[in-house]
Amino acid sequence: MFNSITTYLKHPVKAAPLAVFRILFGGLMLFSTLRFLSQNWVETYYIYPTVHFKYFGFEFVRDFGEYTYILYAITLLASVGILLGYKYRLSTVLLFLSFTYCELIDKTYYLNHYYFVSIIGFLLIFLPANAYFSMDAKRHPKIAFTHIPRYNIFVIQLMLCIVYFYAGLAKLNSDWLLRAMPLQIWLPSLYDLPVLGDLFQKQWMHYVMSWSGMLYDLSIPFLLFSKRTRLFAFLLVVVFHVLTRVLFPIGIFPYVMILSTLIFFNATLHEKIISGLSRLFKIKDSSRIKRLRWVPNLRNQSIALLFIFFFAFQLIFPFRYLLYPDELFWTEEGYRYSWRVMLMEKGGYVQYKIVDPETKNWFYVNHHEFLTDYQEKQLRTQADFILEFAHFLEGHFRTKGIKNPEVYVDSFISLNGRLSQRFIDPNIDLTKIKDSWKHKDWILPFNDTIYGF
Repeated sequence: MFNSITTYLKHPVKAAPLAVFRILFGGLMLFSTLRFLSQNWVETYYIYPTVHFKYFGFEFVRDFGEYTYILYAITLLASVGILLGYKYRLSTVLLFLSFTYCELIDKTYYLNHYYFVSIIGFLLIFLPANAYFSMDAKRHPKIAFTHIPRYNIFVIQLMLCIVYFYAGLAKLNSDWLLRAMPLQIWLPSLYDLPVLGDLFQKQWMHYVMSWSGMLYDLSIPFLLFSKRTRLFAFLLVVVFHVLTRVLFPIGIFPYVMILSTLIFFNATLHEKIISGLSRLFKIKDSSRIKRLRWVPNLRNQSIALLFIFFFAFQLIFPFRYLLYPDELFWTEEGYRYSWRVMLMEKGGYVQYKIVDPETKNWFYVNHHEFLTDYQEKQLRTQADFILEFAHFLEGHFRTKGIKNPEVYVDSFISLNGRLSQRFIDPNIDLTKIKDSWKHKDWILPFNDTIYGF
């Protein structure tokens, strides 16, 4: 079986699908970066805020203030380089580093599709996506190939399948399937949509949407890999992501997933796309049949080992939530980086109380003095935000003359339409707590059960 797998992965296939993927990915990143700059989000997210919430383990990542524009300029140029296949290796490295660094500045803006972009950017560093229909291939015939080992395409396909299938596994819970939550909260608010607006007021429609979403995510990887069902699967992908784009403000993610899915189609389609681009931009095709073969040298073996560890991590890491004792949706311990997309509706209230241990005087904090509206929204429902802000307040009020200030929180959360309940133990001085991978036992237990299937 092992020999069959390795033979399948090393078999030469046409390079056109990977070339088209490179062009589409570079184009989408170019569009996304220009959109980010045009919306003035660099200033809104990175320059204006006085506090940045850090990912655990990445506290060393600092914002550059106005110089953050340099990072986005690098991302912009790298996107063009990937699109054109110009200085491709340098472009992929720069895009991965600049884009990922910007995302690490503040976890307030974490989104699954940003994580996905970083992953794809990382994978492209090790793939010869510039071997065909690129400026590099034209300038350097030695790296030009019409055929490449299949694994170079398969790793992208596998990553897409992981995203879909794990998103489907995450929906196998009683809130999503038996209570149609949180769609039963979100959909009725979309009453102004033509036709769909009236349907979204019906409870049966909430269940149809919930179950359809679960079945779609779990089945789409298998439908895409099968030649017989691939076209049908792609139509489902288009309908699903266009619908989610209409219903929810999730940026360019639907377009990323739709266009990325094209890599499952055979090379004939991609060659037609490249032929169309050649005619449009009057590019002469001078490529000759030349195969890039997998040779068992140190470089290729190292890349193979890297992919093995990479995908082992991607398959295992999303299940780390099983190591924690309480409800995942409640504590969110192990929630990020696990392809859990739009599974819950949480509303919260949090109030910080500062106590001077010497005088026993105390007062409440006005969050608006330190946080943006969006940061405050994230703070209200996520324990690691609550803890990190407590330590920020400790340092802030030390500078105001309070020695060793104590910080307590009064916090309540409502999860998926349930009555709110207290979230954080109000008797715990959060300045005495340090963030870690360990279970946050200062989070109070969830008073209900969400069953997983």
